[in-house]
Amino acid sequence: MACDLWLVPLVDVLCHSPDNPFAEELALYDKALGEAGLPPVPVFAYMPGLSGDVAPVAGFDYDALHFLRRAYLLKLCGLEVTPVDELGGDYEQLLEMFEATAKESHLVWHYDHAGAYVPVDFAAPLADEELLAGGGPLGSVQALLRELEFVASSIGLDPANPPPAPAPPSAPTELEEPAAAVAYGDDPFARERHVWLGLHAAATRSLGQGSMIVFS
Repeated sequence: MACDLWLVPLVDVLCHSPDNPFAEELALYDKALGEAGLPPVPVFAYMPGLSGDVAPVAGFDYDALHFLRRAYLLKLCGLEVTPVDELGGDYEQLLEMFEATAKESHLVWHYDHAGAYVPVDFAAPLADEELLAGGGPLGSVQALLRELEFVASSIGLDPANPPPAPAPPSAPTELEEPAAAVAYGDDPFARERHVWLGLHAAATRSLGQGSMIVFS
């Protein structure tokens, strides 16, 4: 199944508009952030060249996302990061054995098909009944970027000089729709690298232009 990542500019022309399609989500995120003693989702003044347009930034297959999550958990838990041809029971065992650790990870503890990362720095993903009933745990873009940098060398990437990110989807994909075919090549960590590059592009652009990342 396909997973799309979208950038939602946190610019006043969108966020303060009565027609803002993300008004309910932003109010929910502000509430969760406030209850955690954190500042609200930042809203930036309009600048030339930055609009309120929502745009796709990356897309990949759900399974490939889990491959990257597996690699991150292995490294975080001090285990060898080895490539696999398919996800098996070892990933489920990792999640069960290190559940508390997984719930501290912005990369791992996030819904596949919904939810957001906001450009507010906080240690662990936020979750309450309202968040879990909707888009799932709320992640920090800054923390996600740190986790991506942490796992990068284990899958053969230099976080300071990554290759170009794959092109974003040309059109929205439905939840049950297959992800666009990708020529992964022969690299044993090709799937992990593909997802890493998409997430890294989303995170760096989010922080650079003041956007939140939305999963769909």
